Amino acid sequence: MVSNNTAAPPPIQDFDAWLSGFQQTTVWIELGVLALCVGMAWGLGALLRRALNRQHEESSILFGRQVVDGVLFPLLLLTLAYVARSVLAQQIPLAVFKVAIPVLVSLVVIRVGVKVLQAAFSSAPWVRVMERTISWMAWGFMVLWVSGLLPIVLEEMEQITWKMGSSTVSLRTLIEGALTAGAMLIVTLWISAAIEARLLKSAIGGDLSLRKALSNATRAILMFLGLIVALSAVGIDLTALSVLGGAVGVGIGFGLQKLAANYVSGFVILAERSMRIGDNVRVDNFEGRITDITTRYTLIRSAAGRESIVPNEMLITNRVENLSLADPKVWQSTVVSVGYDSDVDTVRRLLVEAALAQPRVLREPSPNAALSAFGADGLEFTLGYWIADPENGQLNVRSDINLAVLAALRTHGIEIPYPQRVVHMRASGEQPRSSAGHEPR
Repeated sequence: MVSNNTAAPPPIQDFDAWLSGFQQTTVWIELGVLALCVGMAWGLGALLRRALNRQHEESSILFGRQVVDGVLFPLLLLTLAYVARSVLAQQIPLAVFKVAIPVLVSLVVIRVGVKVLQAAFSSAPWVRVMERTISWMAWGFMVLWVSGLLPIVLEEMEQITWKMGSSTVSLRTLIEGALTAGAMLIVTLWISAAIEARLLKSAIGGDLSLRKALSNATRAILMFLGLIVALSAVGIDLTALSVLGGAVGVGIGFGLQKLAANYVSGFVILAERSMRIGDNVRVDNFEGRITDITTRYTLIRSAAGRESIVPNEMLITNRVENLSLADPKVWQSTVVSVGYDSDVDTVRRLLVEAALAQPRVLREPSPNAALSAFGADGLEFTLGYWIADPENGQLNVRSDINLAVLAALRTHGIEIPYPQRVVHMRASGEQPRSSAGHEPR
């Protein structure tokens, strides 16, 4: 509680004294020292960025895309400004640093909040709204601080109280609790984003899925611990949440069964590594490559560019064909018809050569051409071959092989027959004549 006898600094007098300080020649010394702090902060940031080899990590919260874009630059500048203010306060009256320090504090708060939210929830639509909210709150706090109104506003909010059960809660306590909880969640998100970036760095295949599971579990645990610490910091008795915890458990048991099942299934998939990021799978007649596995759903992208969001529970309870788990190689085939008078050995050789001419076709197992059927119009050959990168497309390989086959057959004068059918013409009034089959034309 703030006592009513606490003497808050008169805002108008403080403001006038601050304005009069700008009329002194020592202001130029403060501006020069502040400019020196900016240069030193920029130089230290660039030096650390180069020393730690972070020039190409655009998503880094601490370093950002450039030296002045991350959290490190305003944090270094604030530290240097605090040191400079402490030194100058013993020599000259201050005016510039009375505004510079609150502005730098607000800039650090804004930069930390925005960068952490962008790293943790890059595609969430509400991130932009939260960024504006943090900016307005930080700059509003800075204005109240500089003008001297902050103690008065806090004292007035302390007087706005209401009873909640056996305890009395003030507006100041609620706002401080919300800010503390938000700060703790930002810190936990920052830590979890750093752990996730470290775990997922240069991870591929099965290691990527396992590390993704560890990062998701770490984020959930850290956010839960951060919320508990924030509630304890504002004086909320955690034993009072036991009833709420029981109600949440009942809600999960009845109303949120599917959601809980999807979350549990996601951790099971990532932990047992039955399906991994990068695998080619077929689920409910949809075939594609797994691009992401979250705690609730799995994202599958087909070769045609379509994406399917599959709930994790479906991958556990239904039949799923993993085309990459045992062997990444995929077998394809194409059918070609030639005339009955064609040389079979020559046709087979040309088909195999057309397949081997494509760099994506595997040499082992080698392509094979076989006489598969005696068609109504000609001999049918089936050309089978293997590829090891189906994620790069399958239709394009078949098209290239078909074009090569067509060019080879035309070069060697081998006929690709047209469909042949018999047409019976009858005079007007003639009765239809039945036929048991086709007659040669």
